[in-house]
Amino acid sequence: MGSVALNSLALPPPSHHPRSNKLVETSTLHSNSKALKPIVVYGNPPTFVSAPDRRIVAVGDLHGDLDQARRALEMAGVLSSDGQDEWTGGETVLVQLGDILDRGEDEIAILSLLRSLDIQAKAKGGAVFQVNGNHETMNVEGDFRYVDSGAFDECMHFLEYLDDHENNWEEAFVSWISVSERWKEERKMSQSYWGPWNLVKRQKGVIARSILLRPGGPLSCELAQHAVALRVDDWVFCHGGLLPHHVEYGIERMNEEVSHWMRGLSESDSSPHSPFIATRGYDSVVWNRLYSRDTSDLEDHQIKQIHSIIEETLQAVGAKAMVVGHTPQTSGVNCKYNCSIWRIDVGMSSGVLNSRPEVLEIKDNKARVLRSKRDTFNELQVVDHI
Repeated sequence: MGSVALNSLALPPPSHHPRSNKLVETSTLHSNSKALKPIVVYGNPPTFVSAPDRRIVAVGDLHGDLDQARRALEMAGVLSSDGQDEWTGGETVLVQLGDILDRGEDEIAILSLLRSLDIQAKAKGGAVFQVNGNHETMNVEGDFRYVDSGAFDECMHFLEYLDDHENNWEEAFVSWISVSERWKEERKMSQSYWGPWNLVKRQKGVIARSILLRPGGPLSCELAQHAVALRVDDWVFCHGGLLPHHVEYGIERMNEEVSHWMRGLSESDSSPHSPFIATRGYDSVVWNRLYSRDTSDLEDHQIKQIHSIIEETLQAVGAKAMVVGHTPQTSGVNCKYNCSIWRIDVGMSSGVLNSRPEVLEIKDNKARVLRSKRDTFNELQVVDHI
């Protein structure tokens, strides 16, 4: 296990949460390289990450489309193209910006893949981080409006698979990616059997999803390990967008409260409620679309006002730029407001726009868009943040 002297690190910025000056959790990720310092993670769930000299790649909304997710990860250079789901990113840091759930049928398989890649990445000196999006929080709240019928089936069959593993969550969850395709094929073969019983099947799927995703459910507890806002070095990642009052409230405080809620923990016997500032309301962290609006629809004074809000937020959180998902960009990954905001949701899922996958690469504090693994680099814009 690598080690690092804490006084050699840039510590997280102060927060207004009364416990903020205390280091919540420090974990050092293993590095095989003698040249690079280890990755150090602060907070539980992770809130601040020191990843010296690492290449960072960010992937937007995946919405249950495993094929497109694999294409994006291969393009990012972190997933093998031979179907073996092996980490090829070395010491790269991968950040996925949420909305893995809904609109597609392979949600748990994608979550399983990312967890498997994280285990492999840590052994190579890299890491995989996820932030939760609005569709993760909606499902923990029991809002299943956007769930694909195949996703209900996946929940039902995953529960059976978990039972086969005697409820050993870690073993079943990590290995699900290697068997989910076979289970899906068997599911399709059995559809003729279910023909007259579709309503019963649907009910079983809803019950299975509720068991997995209710606060305190095993899949909710898995999601609880991820933040809603994450700063890696000089970059901050979130699904919708951070605002000044979120930083004032304390991003580690928000991460802890969302995690606490997802785990089903409550100071009283009543059901825990989702933290409003992070998960509900048009300006919450996972729902905010202020930075993703089409600037052609805005007046000059509105653009200046939004730019001012971004600058205030970034200064408060100690970051140079913010990366967000949530709102599909029909023009592809792009940056606005002097590239202080990068919008990386391209609607790649077949349940959304079925568009060509694109990912953001940050290397030596320069950002560029990767559009095709066959190209050396297809650059939209390169920005140097010093």
